[in-house]
Amino acid sequence: MSVPSESTSLTEPGPVPHPSEPVEQLYAELEAKIREYRPKDDLAVLQNAFRFASKYHEGQTRDSGEPYMVHPVMVAHILADMRMDVVAMETGLLHDVVEDTSVTVEQVRKEFGPEVARCVDGVTKLTKLDVFSAEDRQAESVRKMLLAMVEDIRVILVKLADRIHNMRTLGYLSPERRERIARETIEIYAPIAHRLGMGKVRGELEDLAFQHLEPDAYQEILGAIESKRHSNEEFLAEIRLTVESELRREGIPARIDGRLKRPYSVFQKLRRQKISLDQVYDLMALRILTDSVKNCYAALGVIHNKWRPIPGRIKDFIAIPRPNLYQSLHTSVVGPHGQTFEVQIRTEEMHRIAEEGIAAHWKYKEGRKGPAADDQRIAWLRHLVEWQREVQDPGEFMSTLKVDLYPEEAYTFTPRGKVIVLPRDATPIDFAYAIHSDVGSTCVGAKVNGRIVPLRSSLRNGDIVEIMTQPGHEPSKDWLAFVKTSRARNKIKHLINAGERVKAIEIGQKYLEKEARRLGVQLSKVTKADMERVAGEYGLSKMEDLHAALGYGKFSARQVLSKIAPGVVKEEVAEPRPAPVADNAAPSAAPGAKRADGDGVIKVRGLDDLMVYRAKCCNPIRGEAIVGYVTRGKGVAVHARMCPNVQSLLYDVERKIEVEWARAAEDSFPVRIVIHTDDRPGMLNQLTSVLSAENTNIRSLEAKGETDHDGGVVEMTVDVRDKKQLEKLVAAMRRISGVRDVERLFN
Repeated sequence: MSVPSESTSLTEPGPVPHPSEPVEQLYAELEAKIREYRPKDDLAVLQNAFRFASKYHEGQTRDSGEPYMVHPVMVAHILADMRMDVVAMETGLLHDVVEDTSVTVEQVRKEFGPEVARCVDGVTKLTKLDVFSAEDRQAESVRKMLLAMVEDIRVILVKLADRIHNMRTLGYLSPERRERIARETIEIYAPIAHRLGMGKVRGELEDLAFQHLEPDAYQEILGAIESKRHSNEEFLAEIRLTVESELRREGIPARIDGRLKRPYSVFQKLRRQKISLDQVYDLMALRILTDSVKNCYAALGVIHNKWRPIPGRIKDFIAIPRPNLYQSLHTSVVGPHGQTFEVQIRTEEMHRIAEEGIAAHWKYKEGRKGPAADDQRIAWLRHLVEWQREVQDPGEFMSTLKVDLYPEEAYTFTPRGKVIVLPRDATPIDFAYAIHSDVGSTCVGAKVNGRIVPLRSSLRNGDIVEIMTQPGHEPSKDWLAFVKTSRARNKIKHLINAGERVKAIEIGQKYLEKEARRLGVQLSKVTKADMERVAGEYGLSKMEDLHAALGYGKFSARQVLSKIAPGVVKEEVAEPRPAPVADNAAPSAAPGAKRADGDGVIKVRGLDDLMVYRAKCCNPIRGEAIVGYVTRGKGVAVHARMCPNVQSLLYDVERKIEVEWARAAEDSFPVRIVIHTDDRPGMLNQLTSVLSAENTNIRSLEAKGETDHDGGVVEMTVDVRDKKQLEKLVAAMRRISGVRDVERLFN
């Protein structure tokens, strides 16, 4: 029996063009493919786009050595497999001309019209942006793409097709570029495909990225799936015959397929549940496709009548679809030999929507460029665009975006029965902000299913939530430690920022005046234009921004006064700073204070007199991306960008400060690691052998068994020199037979 995989290629069914064919032949096959499903379209404009792109990409080659034009033509092929319109395929052919050649967006508009120009501009990365880092460029490019996507969904469909082909040919790039692109794919583009309901695209992107990010785990899982294939297919064939017979007896028309669990999906389950491959029982599942919603429920009854369902594993996504409009019935049952397996039941139309999502029924009518107002798959994007206007910091934008792209899981209800969809472990505060900003900000308590609960409680499927409010109440900073939605987080930050900024401006102004009196500078004679000129030298636009920065402790009053009155004040390297946004304006840092706890390995970029210390919650190690945060009178706390506390702490972007690794010393950094393993003799010896081979010191080690998973847990603190050494250790440990997962622990 042939069992299709979830990650079936986008180009199925039909012949797949081979990229090594001459570009003209690839293009001819593209036209033939389009004529099959759009026979009335005039393809002259497409030929024009092909000739235009060929002219400007002439002489360019890809890393594989083939002509560059192969890539845009293959992107157009993927769009044709999605059955997109000619405008989308023109964009596919032209999507790199602005980014990689001398062509401008204006030229594209003149040659191909405003629609194509807008789409091409939307998918063009900001390569020439004058910003500080590659991370900032990535953030601004994604922000630009999301804005363009609201106006025309074809922007993201072209971008996904572009990413699919790039991922299929990723093997020709350097290891560093492979990892960067694969990580961006799994963190940004695969989740976007999921939120648009495009299961097939999401599956392929995840598996391709997984193959490059975790090659050992990928091969191990592939081997395990292959080793079980024969027995699973025999089992599934037996089940399938039984189900066909039962459904026929009840008069329910159905087409029954097997579903092979994707490698990345298996990997996620292993990591999430800390189990071994032998304990994954749903590598294969049954999918029943029928003709109506009524027969979906009838088929579910037949399955439950035949085999015992597992409590808590029955999910009705037909009555309450997922936010991406995915609909299906899911149930897990205990089969004839005591083996559990999953059954998915849906209509043929639901299956098409599940596989292709928003591309399944996208119609381009005259005058309609963007999504319909009631398309739920785009509602989340509108929310993203709303809050992105408030989030100025590129790093914060990207980390908040990644949180917001996670699939939503908890279906909760208002007392009147309105469904509020929230992420897993969301709180009543998230629920309140999902209703309205004012409800969230004035929330003082919550009842869940009629009982008063703490505001940090996690909500679950089916909870009925009632929010209690009090006029004039303001959100607490503590909420940032446990809210899960970007909407709640950004609204809370916005209100806190406003209050903190007013306080910082007042303190900064007093601090400047006090220092001016001490140094004999008459501020009354300094014009507003002079103050704004000095503010401009610090990259600030107004005098209020300058006062706020002084209040936050980002630089000293003496530095500012030396620029205002250079003849009177000379800038000194080390001097007092104010306690950032404290209750008084008295400077708190001692003159000459340089570093805390000997952490001279990190410094504030451009400044030499700020006290710097590594945050104990994450203990960043050399080579990791780091971020500094000006604390109240304690200097600059340095966190790893991946630290779970960063988003809670950085509620005020103005307190963020650029930090960098200062010197290539032989310092070692303590790192906590937890290893989940099979419980077998010799495991601890193998783990410590890996550390010994790397000449790594073990500070502490604790090992214990786990009764629920028939496994063991080893927790250790080891000294590492940098991020590369840590990655090498983790990779070596994961290669040990019986190691299920290795995680770095943050406090």
